[in-house]
Amino acid sequence: MKTLKLVAAIGALSFLAACSSQIEEARMAQPSGGTPFTQALTREYKDLSAFEADEMKDWNDANYFASKALAAAGGQTVAPQDPGERDLPSDVLPQIQSVRQRLLTALDGGARENKADIAARAQARFDCWLEQQEENFQNDHISACRDELLAALAELEAKPAEPAPAPAPAPQVYLVLFDFDKSNINPAAQAVINRVVADFSANKSKAISITGYTDRSGTDDYNLKLSERRADSARAALIAAGIPADAITTAWKGESENAVPTADGVKEQANRRDEIIVQ
Repeated sequence: MKTLKLVAAIGALSFLAACSSQIEEARMAQPSGGTPFTQALTREYKDLSAFEADEMKDWNDANYFASKALAAAGGQTVAPQDPGERDLPSDVLPQIQSVRQRLLTALDGGARENKADIAARAQARFDCWLEQQEENFQNDHISACRDELLAALAELEAKPAEPAPAPAPAPQVYLVLFDFDKSNINPAAQAVINRVVADFSANKSKAISITGYTDRSGTDDYNLKLSERRADSARAALIAAGIPADAITTAWKGESENAVPTADGVKEQANRRDEIIVQ
């Protein structure tokens, strides 16, 4: 009997020595290569191993986490623990299995590559939850591991925000200038009309608005009618070039809203214009 006890004691001491050796090795481990995920996982499991060894004196679990830290440090992508490896309360097992499946789905869906630190945190907190849940007597530790896991998992599962729709392009504005007291389309004006037609087709635009203006030389009534004739001239030129008539609207404002403010009676070519807007 004494011999059996001695053998058992020697075996226990040997086991503790082996555990202690691996735990200490994990403390000193530094990731060699691997990925950002395995490097982050190394740090997480090192912390768990040190906590179980130093704070809880739980050599079995400290050794378990040390082994996973060393594997991750070597570049291995170790998996979250299988709940079947723990003696877990039956009432929480369905939740644990469900959460593990969510975690695996997130990890395999790109979280290891795209959110390495959070993914490693979630996996380590899952293993921590299983370890604490198996002991099942420190409710604050159980809650802390589980809640930190669920918070990290929520980040992994969050869908990226939909990109804001591109702002609608600003409408193109073209200026057709007229000679004094004229409403005909001269060669320079025709060149602008040609650009309007080309851009309307190239951009698959739907509508064109034309607003006629005059300078401040002449009476208000005369200039209002002149600005109408200028808008109509541009409209006719666009229709002749192939723009559908129902795509064009016209307006006229006479000598109001000058592009270049002047005194009444002043001739200013910049004010003798049509503004054509393509949308």
